[in-house]
Amino acid sequence: MPTSQDMTTEFDPGLLDALQHQVAVFARRAEQTRLGGTGQLRNSMDRAAYLLLNRLDQEGPMGVKALAAGMGIDSSTVTRQVAPLVDTGLVKRTSHPEDGRAVVLQLSPRGLARLEEVRSSRRQLMVEVTEGWTPDERESFCTLLTRFNTALSARQSAHTGGPATDSAAPSATAAATEGPAEGSSESAQTS
Repeated sequence: MPTSQDMTTEFDPGLLDALQHQVAVFARRAEQTRLGGTGQLRNSMDRAAYLLLNRLDQEGPMGVKALAAGMGIDSSTVTRQVAPLVDTGLVKRTSHPEDGRAVVLQLSPRGLARLEEVRSSRRQLMVEVTEGWTPDERESFCTLLTRFNTALSARQSAHTGGPATDSAAPSATAAATEGPAEGSSESAQTS
């Protein structure tokens, strides 16, 4: 099996340096802006809440363990992150349809409305950030970013022994709403 060093020499080191730098800049920009959208909704929902609500919307009601497994995080983290969503009425706890003793988390109508507001704002941010891009460029970027996130998820799962999750790219629409943040001259640097 090739070593990391062998694999690195198969590729252009300058390009790998530029790529890792751009990923680092992207991570910082994403955290700085939280990719929260535009206008009054900018930064109005943290990443954890957005991802939890989005998954419940896409996959329907589920238990804490299933939600945690699908997102690649532990159950205690999901429990802690979902508590304020339940308290504010965005998520509700209901009985499992097949086993009334079990509890599942479900997106409430209020949660769905709030998620749609945030999605709309984030879509607008993506429009502004990718202004001047062609539809093919947007699609290519989304495809490659999805592929990159999926590979990171698989790598993390291989190192932790957990199952690979598809939370990195539940859909093209969701992936697009988690796209890049504001551009700057810093993002053009490669060192």
